[in-house]
Amino acid sequence: MATINHTSPVLDTSGKALKSGIDYYIKPASTYKGGALTLINREPYLCPLYVGQGNVSGWPFQFKPFFDGETVVRESRDQMIISRVSTHCRWLNSWSIEKANPEDQGKLIAMQEPARGKLPNGKYFRITRSQPEVDGKSYILRWCPTDMCPNCTFADCGNIGSLDSNGGKRFLALNGSALPVVFERA
Repeated sequence: MATINHTSPVLDTSGKALKSGIDYYIKPASTYKGGALTLINREPYLCPLYVGQGNVSGWPFQFKPFFDGETVVRESRDQMIISRVSTHCRWLNSWSIEKANPEDQGKLIAMQEPARGKLPNGKYFRITRSQPEVDGKSYILRWCPTDMCPNCTFADCGNIGSLDSNGGKRFLALNGSALPVVFERA
């Protein structure tokens, strides 16, 4: 059994620790960086849905730490980012890294059914402090699931950022320019 390294808790916009199972909006730390994170599609009525930035209040997401029994979301620890969504794509559950798209070469973040990630361990993400911080509460999202697989070597570890598409949509993608975010309780 893996041991838990107690790192600092991730804080929401009111200064409270993020808790697993609670809904939060994930918003850019700077308002000029676009809207809150939501679910968008590449083509109408096609699946999967992707995580991106919208012009509305956003979609609520929850965090599920990798270590059983953890109730506080901690910095630099693996966790799933989930949402209970019923759409034309059936039940969607967790963020997952998609294979590179030939159109934009980005590895997009998709909402997948449980255990349907396209890359090994592709459903575990990390939250780390951004530099520079906004009021001590801004973070960046990363993919590098080393709690999930401590002996693995991941060539694609990197920051999650926003990627503009030709259609004017802003998708989240691996190795995009890091998007500093804050977490607001829904």
